Amino acid sequence: MTAVSPQRVLILVTSGPSTPARCAAPFHIATLLACMDAEVTLYLTGEAAEFARPGVAESVFPEANGAPVIHFIRQAKQMGARLLLCRKPPAPGQAHPPEQVLIDEVDDFGSGGELATMILEYERVLSL
Repeated sequence: MTAVSPQRVLILVTSGPSTPARCAAPFHIATLLACMDAEVTLYLTGEAAEFARPGVAESVFPEANGAPVIHFIRQAKQMGARLLLCRKPPAPGQAHPPEQVLIDEVDDFGSGGELATMILEYERVLSL
């Protein structure tokens, strides 16, 4: 009998601090899918990359009087979701982009090529 591989789900997280009402959904869905034994990768890109900076996810609240975005990020991580941050290219004249201080929940950086590979290889791709 062969073991069944878990479905791999890639969630492109694009909503950021300017649209707080949309920011909990990607992490909440990631938590639910991870609870169902899916292998979930969250990829922060665009404005969502701001959540990788210390203090940002703590200060954005999807609902008035609700939990901050960091709460939803931590729930997803606790259930086994992986969190990648889009790697910014170096500025003109720089050999490497400057070092960034990131929240502990970020697992690694991802490049555009790695993102393209994941889009082609994962069974499901969501953009939220």
